[in-house]
Amino acid sequence: MQSLRKLLPYLYAYRWYMLVVVLASAGITAMNLVNPWLVRELIQIIRVETPDNAMNRVIVLGLGLVVIFIVRAICRYLYAYLAHVMAYSFVNDLRVALYDHLQRLSARFFSEHQTGELLKRVITDTRDIEPLFAHYIPDMTVNVLLLIGVGIILFNLNATLALLTLLPMPLLLLSNLFLGKRMRMALRDASNRLGKLTGMVQDNLVGIKEIQLFTQEQREHDRISVASSDTTRTLLFGLKMQAILSPSIELLTSTGLVIVVLFGGQAALNGTMPVEDLVAFVLYLGIFYQPITLLTQMNEMLHVALTGAEHVVEVLDIQPDVDDTPGRIDPGRLVGEVEFKNVCFEYNEHVPTVNDVSFKVKPGQMLALAGTTGAGKTTIASLLPRFYDIASGSITIDGIDVRTMCISGLRRNISMVLQDVFLFNGTIMDNIRYGNLNASDEEIIRASKAARAHDFIMALPEGYDTQIGERGVKLSGGQKQRLAIARAVLKDAPILILDEATSAVDTETEAEIQEALNELMKGRTSIVIAHRLSTIKHADLILVLEAGRIIERGRHKDLIYGSGRYQRLHEAHVRLN
Repeated sequence: MQSLRKLLPYLYAYRWYMLVVVLASAGITAMNLVNPWLVRELIQIIRVETPDNAMNRVIVLGLGLVVIFIVRAICRYLYAYLAHVMAYSFVNDLRVALYDHLQRLSARFFSEHQTGELLKRVITDTRDIEPLFAHYIPDMTVNVLLLIGVGIILFNLNATLALLTLLPMPLLLLSNLFLGKRMRMALRDASNRLGKLTGMVQDNLVGIKEIQLFTQEQREHDRISVASSDTTRTLLFGLKMQAILSPSIELLTSTGLVIVVLFGGQAALNGTMPVEDLVAFVLYLGIFYQPITLLTQMNEMLHVALTGAEHVVEVLDIQPDVDDTPGRIDPGRLVGEVEFKNVCFEYNEHVPTVNDVSFKVKPGQMLALAGTTGAGKTTIASLLPRFYDIASGSITIDGIDVRTMCISGLRRNISMVLQDVFLFNGTIMDNIRYGNLNASDEEIIRASKAARAHDFIMALPEGYDTQIGERGVKLSGGQKQRLAIARAVLKDAPILILDEATSAVDTETEAEIQEALNELMKGRTSIVIAHRLSTIKHADLILVLEAGRIIERGRHKDLIYGSGRYQRLHEAHVRLN
């Protein structure tokens, strides 16, 4: 319930809908309470009135019933429709807010959570909350009002008989507490298992080629089967508790009717209770136990919704590692002078990944980062656009600390072309335009020509309108790289981070991509993560990294004649080529 309270601010915008729903539910309750009383009046009229007077009063009762049915129908429409309008609007706002919050979280968060599990939080868990506001809360309002109203009428009709009908209540509460708790725990566990299962399936679909290549279909089938079976078994246990709870409640409430038949029938026979009061008591007793039964049956919905609320709030409560608090400045377009001063960073506590790194790159210069895998090259490149925040030291652009800039303003000045290119499911034109949504078609074509991509695009059947599939699956690696370069050209940022992506393509494609990269780097401050030393011969400064430290620095022509790590890397590169 604490999680639910944290979500109530999102419901505030729809408070007037909630008010109308509550008023409509009160109207439904009032109409339901009047019905049995009119039946009581009808029996009394038939029993004591003369035929002439009785007929007139019966006509009035009939007209009253017509009015009641019409009012109840209007109230039910307002209640049912506006409750869904309120609930789905609330879920829409919550889903968008959750997605926006995820966009603010740092790369560290996404490295620790499965995409499939996060997808469940955004889509499934928010959807599970909807019945709580569309059904449970409105229904609970109606049922509680009904319970109170019927209770007052029952005690007014016969206080002794009303007290006797309350005898099953302690057993009702105990069974609800015992079975309800076990059901709630099982449903919460099932929801958690479903999140993990969703993550597993998402991972497998992304890596389907690897599964097929290594013929691991049976292994993955077994993993998914076990996880799915565990989820189903846990869910079925919760539903079993629900299946036991509902008839138990129904059985216990039926004892109230037995009590009324025995004691109320005896009172009517003795003349201490009018027949019309006994009939009304029986009718109202059915209404009295109905809310208790319905509230019990709605336990499953409530617990599923509360579990969804818990999962959503868990994400909303996570504070971004890289914040963008008020007061940050928008630097506008920067010149591109980059400086690291004694920068330290660690992914895990007490395990430094970058240790005391310092360097300076002037506008328009090219900095290359070399070293073996795990030396810290990619991490250093990720610190500049603040995918992570440093532990100590400072990073400045044009003398301005990046932590004082708003994140959007900082990243507008940085383009990245990575080895693992991500393209969206859509057209080539849409993917290139992602670098500048306001770009014209002519500007996109110029960017494509600069990236040496225009010719292969025009050779496709639909040209720039070609659908490339999820992650650009319909394109080759070299084609995807050139689209990423065209996207960076269109962005036209003064700083370029380049994770060299020519090592996995053929010689001809490599030459085309390198030519496009050289065009892209003109006039820009470039930070290149080097995989092939031949591509960084002309770098203004090369940093050789090992275990997060700079162990060598200089130009290519100086470093290859030394006796350090770079010289050994160069010799290994020459032997391979």
